[in-house]
Amino acid sequence: MKCSYIYYYFSELLETEGGNLRFVDVFSAEPVSFIIGRYVLPLFLTVRVLIGFTLITVLLVYKWRKRHLSIYENIENYLEHNNMMPIRYSYKEIKKMVKGFKEKLGEGGYGCVFKGKLSSGCYVAIKMLDKSKGSGHDFMSEVAIIGRIYHQNVVQLIGFCAEGSRRALVYEFMSNGSLDKILFSKDRGIDFGYDKIYNISIGVARGIAYLHHGCEMQILHFDIKPHNILLDDNFIPKVSDFGLAKLYPVDNSIVTMTAVGGTIGYMAPELFYKNIGRVSYKSDVYSFGMLLMEMASRRKNLNPHTEHSSQIYFPSWVYDHIREEKDVEMEDITEEEKKIAKKMIIVAFWCIQMNPNDRPSMNKVVEMLEENIENLEIPLNFSLYPYEATENSKQTMASEFISSSSSSMKID
Repeated sequence: MKCSYIYYYFSELLETEGGNLRFVDVFSAEPVSFIIGRYVLPLFLTVRVLIGFTLITVLLVYKWRKRHLSIYENIENYLEHNNMMPIRYSYKEIKKMVKGFKEKLGEGGYGCVFKGKLSSGCYVAIKMLDKSKGSGHDFMSEVAIIGRIYHQNVVQLIGFCAEGSRRALVYEFMSNGSLDKILFSKDRGIDFGYDKIYNISIGVARGIAYLHHGCEMQILHFDIKPHNILLDDNFIPKVSDFGLAKLYPVDNSIVTMTAVGGTIGYMAPELFYKNIGRVSYKSDVYSFGMLLMEMASRRKNLNPHTEHSSQIYFPSWVYDHIREEKDVEMEDITEEEKKIAKKMIIVAFWCIQMNPNDRPSMNKVVEMLEENIENLEIPLNFSLYPYEATENSKQTMASEFISSSSSSMKID
């Protein structure tokens, strides 16, 4: 078999016998297979790997951009085909309002809220949504729901920004912040008596009742808690944060949930236990009941740092006291304020009944809060666990419920 050779020329420096130096032309020959194996093949493999890596990177970037651009296109299409009452702002206008995002009002899993100022001189709260989280559905949901309603006890959406990946919601500014900052404050210098707490509770109840029964579509909030109740200059409460809210027909009493959302400690048990009942507007009633209980007691429902172990979970402890007509001890309140607190607690117990069918509607809750306490009766039953549970599982579920309540973690 003949072997192909490649000849190449080079010069070699040699020393002669006389000590003189001279260059000698040398010809060398190596097989073609050797040259290919040593030089060509490694170069080919390196180039192939680099091209493959580049193509994969380009493909991943393309898919990422396509997915995110489709999100932005969905938002744009939605906004174009729905006549939204709120004003649409550009991102440049948003930056001008917040003056460089200097004054932060709060922060959450959705992003940050900044204080801004309109050209008219009015202050606003601007909620900047984190572009790395969510698919845009929360943004569209919030714009669609709040953009079409107006009520004294529901926060007003003034405008929004949807510019590429940048999304913002512009709300009326609530100077007194969220209810939780005042309700659980240790600063006793704050003038926040039970008459004010009672009026706030009625305002919140009216706001939720409007969402359930006063709109063309039934609006379920699914995240009622102190943090989502904002207070204006006159301490008028307004329900806020509609990121988890859903729209349903008014005549549809039962809703379909594809995913569980809300804050543990305020979420209705039917969101966890399917054998209790179907998810409906009664789930918001339960959350309001847990909120109302905390407003009446001015403490978290679960307090592991209390002096007496029996008072760790306030609803269980206070239910026994009211049923046995014992005096509920509360610090620094008058007899009249005790009556107000007791009425709020009784209404709260009706709201947090385990079976959704046993809970009143929010319209009925408003009536009960405005009723004289003498006309209210405490429910015959109060339980932390489903009626169908066995004795062994009752203790397990109750402990799980109480431990999860302490975390007050939001899930969606």
